[in-house]
Amino acid sequence: MEILAKNLKHLGIVGEHTFIRLITEGLPACRDSQLFIKDLHFDGVPVRIYLPREPSASKRRGVIFFHGGCGIFGSIRSHERICRYIARKSDSVVVSVGYHLAPEHKYPAQTLECLTATVHFLKTAETYGVDPARIIVCGDSVGGAYTASVCQELGHRTDITKICAQVLIYPFLQALNFNLPSYQQNAAVAFLSRERTVHFILKYLDKDCSLKEPILAGSHVPESINLKYRKWINPDLISDVFKPGYKPPLPTLFLPQVHEEVQELFEPWFSPLLAEDAVVCPLPDTCIVTCEHDVLRDDGLLYKKRLEDNNVRVTWHHVEKGFHSVMGFFGYGIFSFPSSSTIVNHAVDFIKGY
Repeated sequence: MEILAKNLKHLGIVGEHTFIRLITEGLPACRDSQLFIKDLHFDGVPVRIYLPREPSASKRRGVIFFHGGCGIFGSIRSHERICRYIARKSDSVVVSVGYHLAPEHKYPAQTLECLTATVHFLKTAETYGVDPARIIVCGDSVGGAYTASVCQELGHRTDITKICAQVLIYPFLQALNFNLPSYQQNAAVAFLSRERTVHFILKYLDKDCSLKEPILAGSHVPESINLKYRKWINPDLISDVFKPGYKPPLPTLFLPQVHEEVQELFEPWFSPLLAEDAVVCPLPDTCIVTCEHDVLRDDGLLYKKRLEDNNVRVTWHHVEKGFHSVMGFFGYGIFSFPSSSTIVNHAVDFIKGY
């Protein structure tokens, strides 16, 4: 798919990310007799709300969902089957957020829109038959990053009800180290390779893609920042079970000009793993799902440790046969994967506990 996208771009037929958007949209879902489904706007942010038709004796829980797609593709429609399933199986009101995509809408517009939609739902939950004290935030891939950022941002707010839990499904959480064991082991895995991860980051931030190689090497990070965050982003913090064949990278030359070009990578909004302990401490109960065949696996493992070190309750599921983006195949019958259902059901089971 990536080769085809590049060829179409080279021929001037369609842009690479535009083509990938078309592919990842998926097929439209059929009518669902168990749900009311409606498109709305929460303070200007497009959302789709899924409400179970069956009357409830009490207020339901709410789930806010942020889709993945590197911030440059993916949509409400691409995750339609997932959100419908969560609503039906957990008997929850689900709000899927259709944040505007980069590079047309500049970072951090996506995080801000996710935050805006979440605050709106927290304040208006009862309008939709939802208990505001039972609202869970959930996201996959970059949607997991938005989930982490929104929960960090709202942790100290006293003017709204607290988020009761968060679900992070193979989340992207840091852009300092692209040589962690999972990046080495899964460097050439389909859907999200090591090289494509940084390529998409640069596309998302609307930066020059010539920066890719020095960033992959770590030349964008000064020694002072490496030393500061070594306590949180460090292969030594990862169990040896996940490090077969790992080779520590050779020292690399720091390039100040590259560092200046990508200052966004060092913001907790972009790399939630960099948030201070005072921000991490008040976070809600968390479910983290990692996949073995995923460059982002170690982001999830490192965040799990950070949360546990700050006495946040963590439920962790590791999917041995899972790979990045596998959840996107959920609901497509013979084209789905067993691990697609495994991940979605882990999320549902966790959600049902709140």
